[in-house]
Amino acid sequence: MSESSIHRWHQGELHLLDYRDLTDPSIFAADSWLVTDGSTLALDLHRQRFFDAASALIDDLDRFWSASVAAIPRTGNWFPRVEVQLRGGTALAVFRLRAAPTLSRSVRLASHRGADPRTSPRTKGPDTAALLRIRTEAKAAGADEAVIISPHGFVVEGAYSAILWWRGDALCAPSLDLERVPSVTARSVIALATALGIEVFYESIVPAELESCEIWALSALHGIRIVTAWVDGPAPAELPGRLATWRSRLDRLRQPLP
Repeated sequence: MSESSIHRWHQGELHLLDYRDLTDPSIFAADSWLVTDGSTLALDLHRQRFFDAASALIDDLDRFWSASVAAIPRTGNWFPRVEVQLRGGTALAVFRLRAAPTLSRSVRLASHRGADPRTSPRTKGPDTAALLRIRTEAKAAGADEAVIISPHGFVVEGAYSAILWWRGDALCAPSLDLERVPSVTARSVIALATALGIEVFYESIVPAELESCEIWALSALHGIRIVTAWVDGPAPAELPGRLATWRSRLDRLRQPLP
């Protein structure tokens, strides 16, 4: 397989496709994860999330998943993605092998000022184009990531990330009543915190209430990133050493691909 390629699942096999064959697809479900030299974090959780969304549409989804994982090189940095697309009323399973982009440890945020662009807030995939649009708008404002705000003004999630924060020694997350994609990385961090006896709180808060808090943006690609600025928003803080400690803890949870 090439460094960047698209493959369709057909008759029990992955078939290489030309990019022109998949113009403007309607994505029903998608999932992606970082692979470094054949190891990744919580692949079983990515599988569960993808299957919860897509298993009703693809009969042999398990075989497609296994073939996709087997196709990932065991050396180098990769950011593969599996998708179920709807094209003309027909479900199509697609595997994208993608080289991982440059990774970072910090991020600048900006609140999305318009209406919530999501149509399927609990499913990863259907709102890909809308989320790319608001992240592009955030970049024009000097940020790297857009933060979705609820109709009542509460922090929900980033366009491509989960948002967590610290209040002293307690880890905090948006209220479970706020609809969002179940982040695998955030789930892993919260599970680690619970195992270490760290208090975890769920809150409905407006951005201004995060003034002087350490704020994290989490994703499968970058892992944990420290928020260094929030455009026209709260001024974040950082406890020296905490980010490095938690990034190391998360890294130790990585497992070889099957």
